[in-house]
Amino acid sequence: MWAGLEMDMPSPWHTYWRNGGDAGEATEIKWTLPEGVTAGDIQWPLPEKEIDTAGDTALITYVYTNQVVLLTPLTLGKSLRPGPLTLTASAKWMECSDICVIAGKEVSATLAVGDAAKPSADASALAAWRAKVPPPDTASSAAAYWDSAPATTNGRGLVIEWKTNAAPADFYPYSNATFEVEGPTDTLPGPAGTVRLHKIVKKSEGDWPKEIDGILAGRTGGSGRFGLEAHLVIQPSTAAPAAPTGAPAASGALPIMLLLAFAGGLILNVMPCVLPVIALKILGFVNQSKEEPRRVRQLGVVYGLGVLVSFLALAGLAIGAQRAGGLANWGDAFRNPQFQILMTILMTLIALNLFGVFEITVSGRALGAASALSARPGFSGAFFNGVLATLLATPCTAPFLGAALAFAFTQSPLVTMLVFLAAGLGLACPFVVLCWEPRLLRLVPKPGAWMERFKIAMGFPMLATAVWLMWVCASREDDELWLGLFLVVLALAAWVWGQFVQRGARGRALAAVICLLLAGADYKVILEDRLQWRSPPQSKMTGIDWQVWSAEAVEAARRAGHPVLVDFTAKSCLTCKLNLASSLEIDRTRARLKEIGAAAFKADYTQQDPAIARELRRFNTSGVPLVLVYSKDLAREPQVLPTFLTPAIVLEALDRAAK
Repeated sequence: MWAGLEMDMPSPWHTYWRNGGDAGEATEIKWTLPEGVTAGDIQWPLPEKEIDTAGDTALITYVYTNQVVLLTPLTLGKSLRPGPLTLTASAKWMECSDICVIAGKEVSATLAVGDAAKPSADASALAAWRAKVPPPDTASSAAAYWDSAPATTNGRGLVIEWKTNAAPADFYPYSNATFEVEGPTDTLPGPAGTVRLHKIVKKSEGDWPKEIDGILAGRTGGSGRFGLEAHLVIQPSTAAPAAPTGAPAASGALPIMLLLAFAGGLILNVMPCVLPVIALKILGFVNQSKEEPRRVRQLGVVYGLGVLVSFLALAGLAIGAQRAGGLANWGDAFRNPQFQILMTILMTLIALNLFGVFEITVSGRALGAASALSARPGFSGAFFNGVLATLLATPCTAPFLGAALAFAFTQSPLVTMLVFLAAGLGLACPFVVLCWEPRLLRLVPKPGAWMERFKIAMGFPMLATAVWLMWVCASREDDELWLGLFLVVLALAAWVWGQFVQRGARGRALAAVICLLLAGADYKVILEDRLQWRSPPQSKMTGIDWQVWSAEAVEAARRAGHPVLVDFTAKSCLTCKLNLASSLEIDRTRARLKEIGAAAFKADYTQQDPAIARELRRFNTSGVPLVLVYSKDLAREPQVLPTFLTPAIVLEALDRAAK
């Protein structure tokens, strides 16, 4: 049979899982049991992973918020006689909010031993919590192996390969006395249907571990979470990616990234800013050298050096920006929610720039100085011609530079410089080749309208990157919608800037003010108030404990004495999302649900579900939203709340249901 220690935690207090992580301690239960009754190990429901970035170092913990029931299997001996048995336990736990407190309590319950089994009043609640305990991974869907990087004093990289479509996915390790699996998790590239997780293992004594235990945690559609208990035997290194980056891994993907960077540099030569000057520059070299081939080739090489030096300067800026960000390591960038959102915004603005919504221009003073230097004869002029080509390419290189900086933020300085140098080689290559063989100039495409069309076409890959990043940023069910709305308003502000400030003849000051007001309101209302983008996503996942709806589950909860709130919703229903944000998923509603011991169920009608359709028809509606509040009294009919909710409507309904 099962016994459960119920722990209720008012927000923002929380307790800890069996592995508390960087700053927590697991709850302990010590039993005092009658002869013939024995207790097994605690069965732990799936916790939440929380990242606290308030201090200098991010702390990762595994926590329970709102409510948890820690389950213990009890075995009853056959020699027990009928009658009451008193079960007593001493519980000790750490509870934390802004401060942490060690607390304890003696708890007890009475068990009646009889001739036949009879469910207790808490049987359905215990069954519900047992369903939240991750079952063993009987299919052996995961494997673990050391990465190819050598072990250091900072630890050793471990790759966990899990056959799943869960997104996102993670691994919550069990604690061990001889080694520690650190909290941060990186996701490496992997084949379809497989997730590769990268963790760092540190040992305190003995050899490196040969096996590891923990929970494979994932998220299915919407807000559904699940876990599997895994026992993993660690294999030797394989040829799989070794180093985490959150973008491509530097070790396995570096050759591909260098090729892409080189191709990106080549593409710059046919962008509108660069192509028109190719023939002029080569002809200038020929005139300077009086058409001596050897001299032309030398000038071409010096020109290429000017391009490479310019790209090294850009690499230095990328490295300096990363250093200024104060990230703990190179893999932290794409784990950082603020960085993810900033990159989404950057990619969107780059796409809009390529579409011609607004323009990016190089400073006239910088361009003028480079032009003057490039006009000099000889090697100095050739070198600064390379610098000028890089400056001319800068407004058109936004798609490359955005992607390169995103990659550079996740790499070591050496890799960052290699990527930028590869791009510089791509830009310089056609010039150098033409200097070695000027007759090839006849193969260079003539400038024309096709260049503008090509630039616009380049905007679509950037837009696709922004969409992907928007999906990465989503930590909650509705984040994609709100971030998408933010980007739409940002695009409107960019259009106002380009159309009326940059290209307008009159009213430019008014247009600039409108643009700033749009951008400011967009930032405040969506990024700050709705998305709370400066808070880690994990700290925001502490809302109502929604359970998957079924008529049987609702009835079981009511029979167990719980009022019930049911939200019939769909991802496409904007009213549903407004109701959730304004009246359901708010502190007052969460607190009232907690006070009256109510259960909350979500019926997701995004896809056709016959059971939900029948329930909607039963309440004379064919679509969502529909919010019902059931009393724990089985004889009473549920309250049907209005289509548009307010906090007062919801709270009053819950109060009536609790009576």
